[in-house]
Amino acid sequence: MKISRIICAALALSAGGLAHAEIKQAAADGFFLAYSAPLEVTTAKAYADLVQVQKWWNGEHTFSGKAINLSLKPEAGGCFCERWPGGSAEHGRVIMALPGKLLRLDTALGPLQEFALKGVLSFWLREDDYGKARIELEYRVNGSSSSGLDQFAPQVDDVLGAQFSRLVRFIASGDPEDKSKATDAAAGTVRGAATRAAILDEWKKQAEQQMGAKPAPAGKDTTKLPGDTP
Repeated sequence: MKISRIICAALALSAGGLAHAEIKQAAADGFFLAYSAPLEVTTAKAYADLVQVQKWWNGEHTFSGKAINLSLKPEAGGCFCERWPGGSAEHGRVIMALPGKLLRLDTALGPLQEFALKGVLSFWLREDDYGKARIELEYRVNGSSSSGLDQFAPQVDDVLGAQFSRLVRFIASGDPEDKSKATDAAAGTVRGAATRAAILDEWKKQAEQQMGAKPAPAGKDTTKLPGDTP
């Protein structure tokens, strides 16, 4: 399957999602993604929900397959980690924590970590002069000029945008699931998993070729954001 077709399939699956999502920059050596959504709760409440990552992150995008194995310590040096009986992983590390205002992590999510890329993930909580609150997510990733990151920005946008949607729903209702899609959730999960697996398999092959490594056999890469069961 051609990479362009994979990208289109992924974007189709995410259609109807966030109204305020954007790939602000995409170049061979880096990309910048941004998302925002209004909140009906205080920034303090939103921050308290944000740090409970195990309650809103999609378990499909973990190494163990279970979001309950995730943890996040919201202080400088704190670990965004996953621990399960078969192993453990550090998905990121907190580099700034301002309760009710900002949480920033040094994190190359999922397959980005394997290719020695640098990523900074920021969650901003803002309130205007009228007391209206918003949550904003920014993700900046940088690598070498041979990384070809402009090709991969849409895939990362698809997965990270879905996680942001779950966070917004969790803050609003305590439930990250999209109830409007409940009728075809099972079919959508199968299609989504297959599409993301194809995306990441193609991604890894291209990245390894660009870096002069031998491509992995097809179907062997199950890594997802931040990771999936090896």
